[in-house]
Amino acid sequence: MSKKLGVYLLFFALLLAGFYYFLFKGTDNWKVQLPVLSYVQPFHFTNQDGNSFTDKELLNKITVVEYFFTTCKGICPKLNTNMKDIYAIYKNDADFQIVSHTCNPSTDSVPVLKKYADSLGVDTKKWIFLTGRKDSLYQMARGSYLLDDPKNNVEKIEDQFIHTQFFALVDRKGKVRGKIYDGLKSLEIEQLKQDIAKLLKDK
Repeated sequence: MSKKLGVYLLFFALLLAGFYYFLFKGTDNWKVQLPVLSYVQPFHFTNQDGNSFTDKELLNKITVVEYFFTTCKGICPKLNTNMKDIYAIYKNDADFQIVSHTCNPSTDSVPVLKKYADSLGVDTKKWIFLTGRKDSLYQMARGSYLLDDPKNNVEKIEDQFIHTQFFALVDRKGKVRGKIYDGLKSLEIEQLKQDIAKLLKDK
């Protein structure tokens, strides 16, 4: 009796394995998915053309997010050189965009961001530059995109300054995915490119 039960169990196991094989055959569903790190909270900023840009603009897009400032002579030029490499690969994909937030809105006005974007020679429908209230920008960096430690908050917003080298990756549903990528490290930039490709395939 036990031998017959063993045969039945083996048959059932093979049947179940075959079912899942054909269910996922030809798809990426069997692969390990990129982890969800956070969720983008509602926001309202202004882009380089003076137009409103909200969290709704992230929906149905794969978005790479960064913080920078136009007068930076340190890490920002290198970060945006690496970002431009990513832009060059995916700029023709309708479902891809880059969103760069200023961390110095007192200097980076709409005209300043427009001039900076023009200097990069990029399509500002694909690579968007945002300014807004400093406290709102910083809250998004820390609470939504995880690009700066929330412990860096101090009592006065005037005393705060974010200078981060990290990029975030947001999926079509406004979820921060994968990991927080170091924009100065070539291996992490390559990983980001691969993860963008994965999310673009995921409809």
